[in-house]
Amino acid sequence: MKKEQKNIKKNKIVDQYEFDEFQKWKIEKEKERIKNHVPTIYGYARVSTEEQHLEPQIKQLKNSGAKKIYQEKWTGTTTKRPIFEKLISLLLSGDTLMVTKLDRFARNTQEALTTVEDLNKRGIKIHILNMGYFDDSPNGKLMFTMFSAFAQFERDLIVNRTQEGKDYAKKYDPHYKDGRPKKFTEEQVELAWELRKQGNTYKMINRKTGISIKTLQRRFNELKLKDSE
Repeated sequence: MKKEQKNIKKNKIVDQYEFDEFQKWKIEKEKERIKNHVPTIYGYARVSTEEQHLEPQIKQLKNSGAKKIYQEKWTGTTTKRPIFEKLISLLLSGDTLMVTKLDRFARNTQEALTTVEDLNKRGIKIHILNMGYFDDSPNGKLMFTMFSAFAQFERDLIVNRTQEGKDYAKKYDPHYKDGRPKKFTEEQVELAWELRKQGNTYKMINRKTGISIKTLQRRFNELKLKDSE
């Protein structure tokens, strides 16, 4: 027992030593990166759905001088943008962050202003192709605040119009259903349900019907509740 405890303690010391050495190596690598840094124009391209294409933004960024381009497909209202966050962490003083439009850069006015302020403090320029350069100068701050406010105003208008359309449809269209339309018909789901009753696995049903496993599980639970009523 004492021998085991001794070995555990020894392993912890080794693990801590390896961790400390790794941290030192990371610090040295970062120092080397900063020392050898050459100011670079980084492009960032983003689309909001899988159906949209990144190529037009990428082409525009390349034609405008971007040397390295980061890209991701992410909705404009979600809270996480891992590729964008990674890019921001890599930027150094003298670099330029380039995007095609304001809504590729930030989701609301406050986020835009916070990001610009942070980048400007670090000596990083922002180039929004349809607007211009934004830096830490009074004119740059004023212009960016104005454009960000207009972008937020436009987003709010779209949201309000969409909600008004939904409210009208709910009131006057008896067949209206909120949310995304169902991809599969009730007949297809019932057929899948029969296959499940016959002992088919979710993977087998997925191959035969094309319905995703998550959708099958959700719809089958709905049918179970319906049958129990």
